[in-house]
Order: sequence, then C-alpha cells, then structure tokens
Amino acid sequence: MTVSKNQAYDEEKTNKEPKMNIKDIAKLSGVSVSTVSKIVNKKDQSISQETRERVLKIVREYNYIPYSSTKKSPNSGIIGVLINSAISADSCLNGIMKQVQHAGFSTMILNSYGNPEQELKNISNLVSKNIDGLIWEPLNKESLKNRHYFDEQGIPFVLTGAVSNSESYDLPYKHSGYFLAVQLIEKKHQNIACLIDDTFASEAFISGYKQALFDHNLPYQEELIFTKIDRQLADFIVSRRATGIISLRLSLAIELELLTERSGLYAPKDYSLISLSNAHDRAILANSSKLSTVTLDTERFGAYLGEILIARIDDTDASEYHSSLKLDNPETVSFPYEKENSKILVVGSINMDTYLYSAQLPHSGATNFLTTTTKLPGGKGFNQSVGIARLHQPVRLLGCVGSDTYSNSIFQELERNDVDTIGIQRSSLVDTGQAYVFVESGGDSMISVLPGANHQLAPAMIEKNLELFSDAKYCLIQTELPLATVEATCKIAKNKGLIIFLKPAASKKIPDSILSLIDYLLPNEDELTTLCEDFEDLESKAEYLLDKGVKNVIVTLGNRGCFLKNATTSTYFPASDFSAVDTTGASDAFISALSVYLLRGYQLPKAIQIATHAAGFSVSRDGVLNSLVDKTTLESYLSKKEPELLTAFQSE
Repeated sequence: MTVSKNQAYDEEKTNKEPKMNIKDIAKLSGVSVSTVSKIVNKKDQSISQETRERVLKIVREYNYIPYSSTKKSPNSGIIGVLINSAISADSCLNGIMKQVQHAGFSTMILNSYGNPEQELKNISNLVSKNIDGLIWEPLNKESLKNRHYFDEQGIPFVLTGAVSNSESYDLPYKHSGYFLAVQLIEKKHQNIACLIDDTFASEAFISGYKQALFDHNLPYQEELIFTKIDRQLADFIVSRRATGIISLRLSLAIELELLTERSGLYAPKDYSLISLSNAHDRAILANSSKLSTVTLDTERFGAYLGEILIARIDDTDASEYHSSLKLDNPETVSFPYEKENSKILVVGSINMDTYLYSAQLPHSGATNFLTTTTKLPGGKGFNQSVGIARLHQPVRLLGCVGSDTYSNSIFQELERNDVDTIGIQRSSLVDTGQAYVFVESGGDSMISVLPGANHQLAPAMIEKNLELFSDAKYCLIQTELPLATVEATCKIAKNKGLIIFLKPAASKKIPDSILSLIDYLLPNEDELTTLCEDFEDLESKAEYLLDKGVKNVIVTLGNRGCFLKNATTSTYFPASDFSAVDTTGASDAFISALSVYLLRGYQLPKAIQIATHAAGFSVSRDGVLNSLVDKTTLESYLSKKEPELLTAFQSE
C-alpha cells in the first residue's frame, strides 16, 4: 500500500496532537466543558469531590493534555514506585498498583536492592520518564539528598520505609508492638521477651512494646530484647525468666519454635509465642505450625500510599489511615506456666451413665418407647474433671468406684483426657455407681441414680487424702455424695485456702455449716427452690443464701441463661445461641469453664459469659462426655463471636 507525503504528514501531525479534546472529556464525564476546564486548571472549589475524581480519572486514562498547560512536558500518566528490597515480597505493591490504576494511572516499578548507586540510577530513569508522582522507599536517610531531582521537576512524592520523619508513612509497627505485648499481659505474663531483627521496623516495634509495659506497670528489661535465636533465649524460657515472647517477624518465631522443640519445650505449654505477620507470611504459615499471629494488612497500606500520592497530585486531602489489629488464632498464647498448671481438685460422683432416648420423658401410667440407648462414663465428679482437663487446666479427681468392668472403662477415659486419677479409690463391697438418663427429643432430661460406690466415699477417706489438697487452688464438690463427706471436704478445703464451688444436686437440704464455707453455689431453679422453700422470687432466694454465708450465688436458668447475686451485684446473663439436643451436661460444662477461667484471672462476669458458651456447646450434642468442649474449640469460637471476652479481664 502506497502512502502519499500529505497523508504521512497528516498522520504524523495527528500522532503528535492530543487524541482527546476538552469536549470529548466533558462528554465522557457527563459534565459541561466549563466543569472540565475548572477541574484541570484547579479552580474547582465549588465542584463536588465525586465529580472531580471522575473527571480526573478520565483525563488520565485518555492522556488528555489541556492546551493551556504550562508544563514543559505533557503528563505521562505514570506513577513511579521506587522500592528497596524490603517490601517487594509482600502484597504492599499490589495495593499500590490497584489504587493508582483505579485512578487512571499506570505504574513503573524499580528496585534499588539496597545499593545507593542503583537507587540514583533509578531516580534518573524515573525523572527522564516525566512521571506524575512517586512512591519512594529510600535506602536510608542519606538517600534523601536525592530528593531535589523530584523537587526541581515539580514531581510530588510519598516516602515510606526506613526514613523515620514526619514526612514518611509506614506500617503501624509501634501499634503492633504494643498490641502483641498486651495480648500476653492480659494473659498475666510479666516477663515478656521481644524478638526483633536489624531492620528499621524494630525501633518502632520496641517502642510500642515498651509503652505497653509502662501502661501496665511492668518494668522494661533490656536483657529481654533478642536480635537472634540462640541458646540464651531457650535458657530464659527454661528458667521462666521469659514466659512469653513477641516476635517482629514470623520467620524468627518459626525458628524459635523449632529450637525450643529440640529442647523439649513447646508453646503454649512451656511459654507463649505470638508473631507479627503479613499476607506473604501467611503462605509460609500454611505449611508450618499453627503459630498465633497478628496479620498486618500490607495491601491496604499500599493502597493508602497510592491514595496519598494521588491526593498530592490532585492537590486534595487524603483520608486518615486506620489499622485494625486482631489475634488470628490463640494456638500458642496461654497463661504463664505457674498459672496454667495450678490444679483444680474435684471431689464428686463417678458413674456409668445409661442414656435412654425417646420422643418424650416417661410419666406415670404410660409406656414409654425408646429410640436408642447409649452407655458412657459420667457422674458430676467425672464430668467436671473431664470438662476442666479439656480446657487444658490440670485437674485431680477424688472419688470412689467399684471393682467391676465399668470401673476399668472409667479409668481409661479419665486417663485419655489427662485427668489425675491418684485420688480415685476402688471398693470391693459395691459396684460402680450408675445413672439412668432419660432424654426427650427437645433436649430436656431427667436422671435416676444408683449411688453404688459413691456412697463409700466417707469423711475418713477424705481425711486420708489430705495431700491431694496441697497443690490445688480450687475445690469443686457436689451433693450427690453423702452430706457428711461434703462437709468434711469443705472444711479441709477452707483450711487449705482453696476456693470452694458447690453444686447442690440430688435435691438435698444443705446445712448452714456447709453453706457458710461456700464461695460459689451453683443451683438450678429446682435445686434453689429445695434450698429456699419459704421464698417466692429468685432474688429473695439468692439473698437468703448470701445471708447464710455463701459469697456468690449463680442460678442456672436453662435457655434463659443464668442469674448472679453477691454482695455487690445482681445480674442476669443471657444463654448462648445453641440449639438444644441434650441438656444433661450443661451445668457440668458451665461449672468446669467457670472455675478454669476464674483461676486464670478473668473477672467473674466475663468468666460467666465464657462458661455460658461452654454450656451452649454441651447442649448441642448428645451425651455429656461427647459434648464437653475443648479449649481450642471454645476459644476459637469466642475469638470470632465475642473476642472481647478473651481479653477484657483485667478490669470491669
């Protein structure tokens, strides 16, 4: 095909001229020519932000150049991104690119790789391309001497990274150091080590860590700052000089975990470990251990850098950056060793339970057809000790079983759940206690009990096991045992300084000599009525028990939650949102969780709310043993449903 000279000239002229004129931009934007003119000439005070942004985006996308422009060179429509190697591996760049492309720009990304000479070459390259703006991660403060190259060309830029001055923007490392430290402080840690590297982020991270210690009246200890993983750090963990560790980098935390495991130390049993991470780190974590992490949204931060730069180009204001931090999972965060390993002593009944399922509960004069039956170990002492053990709290059970085959199954189940069985006696006189649990389709239940060996647990047997009380903090007991045994247990526990929880089961009157020793009394409504026959309303009954010396009365109300009354509080708590399948073990799950979280330092209202959720898990499954929730499941659920319950226990 032959092209004439005139045609070639016309095409060359066309290529040199703007492809769009102001009328085209106005039409594409849906505004008047006058409006476009005001916006591109920055005389747009009376024009809405939405209209301004829409017009400017089209101006950039179509490379429109105003005829009145006084710039030496036309706009390039390019945003430069000059990074050091530090942020190239995460999603920060994705955020930058999405934001500037959404605004109609393209990007030119260069990496200095820690080399000052390469950085200067990159700066020269960017200036020669007449970029409209720059996001710059300098190598160091010395790099800022090169800013005049951009200032002379009127190129706006945003600083990020290693330059700690008022002009620089960076990820919230100070806030992160503070947040991670508080996660451990709220778990009662006082000796918290800080694991950092030699990057610029460490200074801000330590600053936040120090502030958290100061705000919680804890001393800063220079020896607890570590810049490398070595034998000394493991020795600090062994000696309890460091009970919890926060890490700036996930790679350091993983390295520490591997080192300590070789020494037989595991998180969270021996120490707590929590690390900062980002989206790139999470890909590593997917193939690694389940470390507790707090993830920085680096993509959102990158988008914010783009937003600031675009605002400077357009001479407008950018919104403020808000970071929201949360604990991703609680897997390696727990209480210090000494708190986590305080024992709870359960003195109570041990049975073999037979579950009888039917459409309705049996009643007089009618045959009740069963749909299925199941046998499982049970009894309130058994259930509460297993419930405590599954919440990772050391527990010892003091009780009595027969010498039959049922007792073997019970021992096996207790040992499988890590319950200390040294306090369980075998009787050769009677068989293991049995309970027959009738469960109707709506989840309600009724129980008939054959006490068996439980009634062999006499006061003399309690007296012979005084050493079992010595390392315990709490004592849980139920009135399914003989009242003489209950009273003997309460007196010993009180003399040893233990906190006493009593479940008034089996519809027995409780003498004042026992009530005066009780710290937490936990009846249901029927049991409360048996104890307080002369009173009508719930609060009057609870007040009567307080007058008898009980310190806290907590009445469980089924699907209506529970009621707390003590000397300072009279409060109702709602039930958790679980569908009832079998309510048999709800009170045992509730008491187990309540005692565990009180022992760990939670204030009573928070511990009650956590216990209510544990009871909710219990009613949602068949059988008590199968329905007692474990620590990981419960705390993972709470971290999503009501995360404040896991942290807000230092003050009310």
